[in-house]
Amino acid sequence: MDDHQSKQATPSTSETSSDAYRTFNPATGELVKVFPTLADAEADALLSRADEAFSSWRSQPVARRVELFLTLADLLDANLDRIARQVTIDMGKPLAQSKMEAQLGPAILRYYAEHAEKLLAGTDVALAGFSKVYTRREPIGVVVAIEPWNGPVYQAVRAIAPNLMVGNTVILKPAEIVAGTTLILDELFAEAGFPPFVYQTALASREQISSFIADPRVRAVTLTGSDRAGASIGEQAGRNIKPAVLELGGSDAFIVLDSADIAAAAGMGAVCRLALGGQVCVSPKRVIVTEKVADDFIRQYTEVFASQKVGDPFDAETTLGPLSSLAAADGLQAQYQDAIDKGATVLLPGGRMAGEGAFFKPAVLTGITPDMRLYYEEAFGPLGLIFRVPDADAAIALANDTKYGLGGTVYGQDLDEARRVAQALDTGMVGINQYLGAPIEIPFGGTKSSGVGRELGLSGMDAFSNIKTYAVA
Repeated sequence: MDDHQSKQATPSTSETSSDAYRTFNPATGELVKVFPTLADAEADALLSRADEAFSSWRSQPVARRVELFLTLADLLDANLDRIARQVTIDMGKPLAQSKMEAQLGPAILRYYAEHAEKLLAGTDVALAGFSKVYTRREPIGVVVAIEPWNGPVYQAVRAIAPNLMVGNTVILKPAEIVAGTTLILDELFAEAGFPPFVYQTALASREQISSFIADPRVRAVTLTGSDRAGASIGEQAGRNIKPAVLELGGSDAFIVLDSADIAAAAGMGAVCRLALGGQVCVSPKRVIVTEKVADDFIRQYTEVFASQKVGDPFDAETTLGPLSSLAAADGLQAQYQDAIDKGATVLLPGGRMAGEGAFFKPAVLTGITPDMRLYYEEAFGPLGLIFRVPDADAAIALANDTKYGLGGTVYGQDLDEARRVAQALDTGMVGINQYLGAPIEIPFGGTKSSGVGRELGLSGMDAFSNIKTYAVA
């Protein structure tokens, strides 16, 4: 990390300041680099440039957009090692996982390039009195994207690609701790030959983002983040009568029924829970297992947690790096300790590790009750929470006893029962006998406090398009 601008220990509270873009080394807590926040005049100029660029970008032939997308995808591939290293510096995930994330950016670009003609083609409608009626997806203008730290490349491209392909321009505000990663995208967009200012990273303050949303030149906003942030952004968008896609938190249930393949379920549930240090909105955070198979499942699930190697994210043998910040590790420890203090059973002890950095040893708990924070709050880190229930109906009731509704997983070889349980889950997505995650090809999003709208798939650009109808007599 020889690009340090400064290097000093810093209180964890400063790591989440909305007006300061600072890269910390989460393995040590040391400050790596400070990025200047936009002045108000700079923010307004950035918006003006995006608005001016829209006029010409919207008229670019689809074939030209496809060509640029494919060029950018190739450049992302060519810079994979550089990008992955920066992701690990910024937020601490093991380098191998950062490389996996970096590969998702070009995959999304290629998906929209390959499906552009289908996505943007008109749809014919038969209507009495007219010789031809058809609808088309058309661009609306400048879109503001507010993206998180846990997947800085994937999340950014997930927002950028459908918007640029339909013909919008994008201003992207990254999370404060991953500015270094996101700014690489600006370089690669220019190198790929995109017209200037169709995409711009904005190191903006909260107040500047609020000004963007209120400005008539901005036509829509998308956010991936907490439900608290989503409520604020959604309120501002609604006040200004602008569409918003909000992809928020999750406390996904991983249901294991009597008929489940226990080895497969335990392995999948544990590995997916620990991916990215458990810092994933669609992580299977709550395991709900029926009594008949609970003991066998718990033994195998806990073994996976116990086998993790916590350490330097640049060490090839590390499976679990630090959490994204000291504040994140402290917050997870507070949830963990609250559960223990109120009587939860510790199946595998873990928690905040002594020494420098935001390290958290994986732990597994059961006996979680409604008076504990972990019953209702999202646990963003390597905590395994296991709930034992008598049967499938009890599993459904517990799975739905949350304000979240992002995704879920059901394991059971009795497919009729597994499908019945899956259908009863109040979520936007569910996988049966396989963890679903967020494949590029399908709509991604949830219900309740997990958000509004969908990203990815064939519907990924609908929220930011004018679905315009033409009728010819």
